[in-house]
Amino acid sequence: MEQVILVNEQDEQVGTMEKMEAHYKAVLHRAFSVFIFNEKGEMLLQQRATSKYHSGGLWTNACCSHPRPAEETTAAAVRRMYEELGFTTPIHKVFDFIYQAPFDNGLTEHEFDHVFVGDFHGKIKPNPDEVKDYCYKSMEEIRETLINHSNKYTAWFHIAFPKVHDWWQKQEKYASTLL
Repeated sequence: MEQVILVNEQDEQVGTMEKMEAHYKAVLHRAFSVFIFNEKGEMLLQQRATSKYHSGGLWTNACCSHPRPAEETTAAAVRRMYEELGFTTPIHKVFDFIYQAPFDNGLTEHEFDHVFVGDFHGKIKPNPDEVKDYCYKSMEEIRETLINHSNKYTAWFHIAFPKVHDWWQKQEKYASTLL
């Protein structure tokens, strides 16, 4: 059974719990979200496989998951990127946030989410058990679809995207894509 790391609001570990139990009980646990950009400054989005335990079929960032007990969060994010999308690339943390989102199936995400970013310009080989589809979209196109088609995106993406967008606008290497 997969375990998650339980944390307090300062991200200090306070225990572990079986993943589904943590989601049924809405217990705060450590998570990560990875945002990947191509050479045009477009963001990689994935459509979650419909078989996922929640948010199946919804669009979201490149990948997200939970580190395993005793696993460093950055290493877990790199591992999960490969498991879901079939590639690895250097990533770095840009911020974190806490959120809580209940779902219709009785599960609740209550996560201390570490947000990582990176660039990738190669071939994507998605795992069909995890990813139904993927695409790159401009930041403005994503902003518009979040407003006009908000039900197509995951709960955490709605929270993280504006923060990532703010970070992205400050990056010199993406300045030419803002014109």
